[in-house]
Amino acid sequence: MKVILFGASGALGARIAIEAMTRGHSVTAVTRDPAKIPAKFPRLTVAAGDAADIATVARLASGHDAAVSALAPPKDDAKILLALIKSVIEGVRQSGVKRLLVVGGAGTLEVAPGRRLMDQSDYADALKPIAQAHAEVLDAMRRARDLDWTVICPAANLGPGERTGKYRTADDRLVADAQRQSRISAEDFAAAMLDEIEKPAHSRRRFAVGY
Repeated sequence: MKVILFGASGALGARIAIEAMTRGHSVTAVTRDPAKIPAKFPRLTVAAGDAADIATVARLASGHDAAVSALAPPKDDAKILLALIKSVIEGVRQSGVKRLLVVGGAGTLEVAPGRRLMDQSDYADALKPIAQAHAEVLDAMRRARDLDWTVICPAANLGPGERTGKYRTADDRLVADAQRQSRISAEDFAAAMLDEIEKPAHSRRRFAVGY
């Protein structure tokens, strides 16, 4: 399978690329600065490109089986994420690729019916702009009815760790353990992403992963 990955130079994007190549897939890693991605893997193609440019997205995505966005906005400009995703949606649409998977945000997930994590009184103010941006991205994905899209949201605590290949999923709900801890390693999130690419189970839906 040929996968094009936007946001490939980020910590999460890099792990998604490695997981895909480990499984035998070919990856086109798109980045504005190719020097950030060492092209040392036989199944890796590094492509210079800006996800904000629709024509570039369409040109690079053409011929792939699936597109993945692991894009993250600058900390001081969360609103740019929506513009980037809209560009990716339109570029992927023009390329003829039908499958688009996007990394979502834990803050958009429900902790109780109708109550999102980002709306809780103890949710950090510094995280609210990015959570709101992810909420708007989800709305944009839901309007992309001609694409076979999936938004995958991580647990509240996401970081480097062990790849176990084990995780739980939930539809629209934050995944937490019996102690109400919500976490997943970036490696296992990448595994969940590739599992969904290989065996789609959440077509035109958002779902969450965690331990």
